[in-house]
Amino acid sequence: MFGFGQGRGQGRGRGYGQGQGGPRQGLGPVSYCVCPNCGARVPHTPGAPCTSVKCPKCGSPMVGGR
Repeated sequence: MFGFGQGRGQGRGRGYGQGQGGPRQGLGPVSYCVCPNCGARVPHTPGAPCTSVKCPKCGSPMVGGR
């Protein structure tokens, strides 16, 4: 008399399933560091945050770039 999984939203886009691509991924590794003051770019050293690198032109802390 009662059917199970017959139309009541089970598995039809109502929050079931894993979705597309799993957990969100970052944008990938930063390829260079950028100076926010003068715009100079230097290659990023893996394992060292860009904020620990000083700009070779003006001495300001660098930030991550692409």
